[in-house]
This record gives sequence, C-alpha cells and structure tokens, in this order.
Amino acid sequence: MPEHKTRNRITCDPDENKVPQKDLYIYYLKGLLPSGATDSADHFLGNWEEDDYSFLFFSRPSDQFVDEKISTLPNIQLLDKYEMTYEEWHGDKITTLRVNQFIIIPPWERKNQNMQSQDEFEIILDPGLVFGTGTHPTTNDCLEALLTLWYGAEIESILDLGTGTGLLAIAAVKLGCKRALAVDFNLLAAKTAYKNVCLNGLEGKILVVHGRAEELMDKPSDLMISNIHYDVMKNLINTEAFLNFRYFILSGLLRSEAKSVADQLKRLPVKILKTWDQDGVWHTFLGTTINLY
Repeated sequence: MPEHKTRNRITCDPDENKVPQKDLYIYYLKGLLPSGATDSADHFLGNWEEDDYSFLFFSRPSDQFVDEKISTLPNIQLLDKYEMTYEEWHGDKITTLRVNQFIIIPPWERKNQNMQSQDEFEIILDPGLVFGTGTHPTTNDCLEALLTLWYGAEIESILDLGTGTGLLAIAAVKLGCKRALAVDFNLLAAKTAYKNVCLNGLEGKILVVHGRAEELMDKPSDLMISNIHYDVMKNLINTEAFLNFRYFILSGLLRSEAKSVADQLKRLPVKILKTWDQDGVWHTFLGTTINLY
C-alpha cells in the first residue's frame, strides 16, 4: 500500500467552463495505486480512494490501460467495472440550486450577470466526481447552521473537516469569515475543493489541505465544521482540542449515531444551540463551548 502524506497543500488550475463528461467508465480495484500510476492514461478523470479500494474514472472505455497497469502491480485486483452517465453517478442533474440564501451554480451554467440579490450569496461549484452539491439534507442543514450562527456571532476563522467539494468553507467565507482551513483525507476531494476555491476567487482566504482530520484538530479557529464519518467524528469530540473551538457544527449523523454524539456532548462543557432532524434520518448539531475559566 502506498504511503499517504497527511499534510499536503493542494494546487490546481481550474477550467471554469468545462462541461462534465456525459458518460463515465469506472473501474473498481482492490488496492491503492502508487503515485503517478495513471499519469500516462488517456481520458482519465480521477481516482477515488476509499480504505484499501480504488475507483478509476475515465471518459471512454479503458480496459486495455487498466489491464496492462494491473499486470505490473501484483497487489492490485480488478473487482468490477461500471458504465453510467455523470447524472446517474451524482443521482441527479447538476444544475443551479438555491439553498436558503445561497445560490449554488455549476460553472457551465454561470451567466455573465450576477444572479444574486442583495441578501443572497453566489457560490460557483463544480463537484467533478465528488459528492457535495448542496442537495443532501446534511449539507442543507450545515448551510442553515452557518446562517444561524453568522447572524448572532462573530466568526473570523473556521476549520472544515471532511470538506468534500469545499462548499461549506466557501459558504462561510462568502458570509464574511476571514480565513478557512478546509481538510479532506481523500486526495480527489481535496483537489476538487481547491478547484472550487479558485472558481470563487478565494485562494487568499481558504487553504485546502490533503490530510487527516485527527492531525489538524489543533489548528485554532472560531468554528469547527465536521460533516464526516461518525467513526472519525466521535474521536474528534474526545480530543482536548475540541473544546478550543468557540462553536461547532456536527453533521452527517444517522439516528443512532446522533444519539451517541448527544450522549458524548452531555459530558462536556458545551451547549447545544440548535439541532436539525431530517425525517428522523439525518441529524445535525450546532453548539458552543462553555468557558469554565
């Protein structure tokens, strides 16, 4: 298994007007490819790594390349391959979306004129192959939590753990946050997030890092956002660094997970300001730490 560097700053050169590929050809592999393994691939779109598995995305069938590459890597095994449209991969068409006061616009639909009114915030977002377009209930709740917090608190810095497409970090800066650190352990997600930072012209305010949430919890910020796997989140809450944040948003929790998190929070000097419950399935917490000194 290749060694992961855990604190890599991401850079890229986004193509603002690129329309997503209509068809996707996906190769599901057991094992992680070494760095540079796909550099010579034609029509390659990206590699999504999850635990000890890889998903290679191409815009055209690439059986020959994948077979040849696997033949040189004894620890890599092809498990399956899929063909689907870009819209099928995301579950719906990627189009302009209004969520509360945010207008989330894919770059290929961006008009020359400004679409936002005086009390709205425009976000240019290209999800690429990464989930996090604003349609998921937990993302909606996090955006609402940001709005709730901003109208009653002064937030100058945030730490966004499990940033995905970078949507929440971008939304926070659009609201007036001066600086944000956006972190994702998935390299493809981190690259996608930085592309969206560039599309919104926020390179000077948002730093995107490829790294582990656990290793970046000590970065001082007014607000910590964690829309991340429960197994990671429960460990973050148990760290001393958790109580250094003035505010926190915890999301992406199913009912049983939310109950466990609520029990954890009851044992800490924190106050829950608001909770969201989407049809009894997805749960989000907005809270503040209590200064005991």
